[in-house]
Amino acid sequence: MPATLDKLDRAILALLQRDARLASETIGAEVGLSASAVQRRVVRLREEGVIAGEVAILDPRSVGRPLTMIVDLVVDGDRNELVAGLKRWIEREPAIQEAWYVTGDEDYVLVVTARDVDAYEQLMQRLLAENPNVRRYRTRVVLGTLKRGLALPLDPG
Repeated sequence: MPATLDKLDRAILALLQRDARLASETIGAEVGLSASAVQRRVVRLREEGVIAGEVAILDPRSVGRPLTMIVDLVVDGDRNELVAGLKRWIEREPAIQEAWYVTGDEDYVLVVTARDVDAYEQLMQRLLAENPNVRRYRTRVVLGTLKRGLALPLDPG
């Protein structure tokens, strides 16, 4: 069930999605609250899980990971322990930035970063060797990023 968010909560969240480093005083001036009232709301939003985390978003090229691939996986889903093992493998693999369980011809879609094609190929060889239920995968190389974002649209309260 979605959290109950009022207009002020939504305004605070919109500001924090743009810049999580904003001071409570700055946010308060923008939304019409005191810094302490903003802090109380932010604490509540964290406790309720509305704010799931706060991270620094890095430029992949700046840290030596210029390649991004979209990978479609097809798996044999007959054995629950193998599917659970694949999910754990995906969660532990740092090169996999995002992973979705999807409908359609594929079972999973992964977003993978790598320093070069050889590193990507090594990752995929490990994936196949360590997960015998992966039947096949298809790779699409990202040629350019049109949009990258984590900010969710917030409907008016």
